[in-house]
Amino acid sequence: MSLLHFFDCDLEGVSQWGQSRGMPRHAATQWLNWVYRKGVVDPAAMTDLSKAHRELVASEFEFQRSRVIAHQSATDGTQKLLLAWSSTDDPTDPPAGALQVLDQRRVARGRETECVMIPSEDRHTACVSSQLGCPVGCTFCASGIGGLEGNLTAGQIVEQVWRLGRLGAVERISHVVFMGMGEPLANYAAVTQAIRTINAPWGLGISARRITVSTVGLPEAIRKFCDFEIPVTLALSLHAPNDQLRREIIPWAQFSTIAELLDACDEWFRRTGREITLEYILLGQVNDTAEHAAELAVHARRVHANVNLIRYNEVRGMPYSRPGSEAVHSFQEILRSKGVNAHIRASRGRDIAAACGQLRHERVRV
Repeated sequence: MSLLHFFDCDLEGVSQWGQSRGMPRHAATQWLNWVYRKGVVDPAAMTDLSKAHRELVASEFEFQRSRVIAHQSATDGTQKLLLAWSSTDDPTDPPAGALQVLDQRRVARGRETECVMIPSEDRHTACVSSQLGCPVGCTFCASGIGGLEGNLTAGQIVEQVWRLGRLGAVERISHVVFMGMGEPLANYAAVTQAIRTINAPWGLGISARRITVSTVGLPEAIRKFCDFEIPVTLALSLHAPNDQLRREIIPWAQFSTIAELLDACDEWFRRTGREITLEYILLGQVNDTAEHAAELAVHARRVHANVNLIRYNEVRGMPYSRPGSEAVHSFQEILRSKGVNAHIRASRGRDIAAACGQLRHERVRV
């Protein structure tokens, strides 16, 4: 019999499973408390459940389907895990349509994903993956090398957050960003289910406003996300201020124009009342000129967006360089002079291959 993945379950599901096997309804709350509050995933240690019930849980549930095959710690406290997923947890097939068109470079690379814990003075942020590989194929990003192998389940996404919260020196995960491997809105059902568990009081209990979903964007997916009941933050990975350049560095941009994406972002703002964030990776002498900054400012003002500027982390084998500090600050000042709230995101974990997909890429190359 195939074991159920605990992290795929919600309170009602656990309760129904238990009651159908003779457990009292409150046993579900006890069980969830052991896992999410105390970090215990060995049923034998859940001492306020009867021995018979502990044995039943152990016989039908699997708690950790991933295996840590690499764990790196940076000098700034950032920690990165490379996880291998068990063969019993096959990824779901990628969705039809545009993603199939993009998935021309699909090869077997192993069932591995990355997740990162990023500490700062007042928070511990979990950066998690939503897919095995990535369909978008950004030419500067290691995640899409090899294409898309499949979608992660909700349980696999939640397990990443749980694992990062169990690392040494982490009191608890306070923020979650879907900025790891994969395109979150291309795995909509699993991502939204995972967010419910991450946000739920019986789950990880992380505030909705501390959860960010980052998308390269299909307009229809953004519009669908407007209806999601949990008020998370949405970030659009723009990375270029005009369609010609964006299509050169982001193959997925062939499916929608910047104007179409901004129309969807306008709808997001109207329907949710929440501002969107524009993510912009600065690539040396590619998208970091004064002209690019002026174009970007127009888009940011239109959709009432903050802009996060991200300095490129170099990836071996890719033809891009990291811009210097002067160019980055000049770009920021142009945005600010035009009324745009622009921040330079601090680079974290550069000494441990912390760029998205980089650890998996480096390991495969060895």
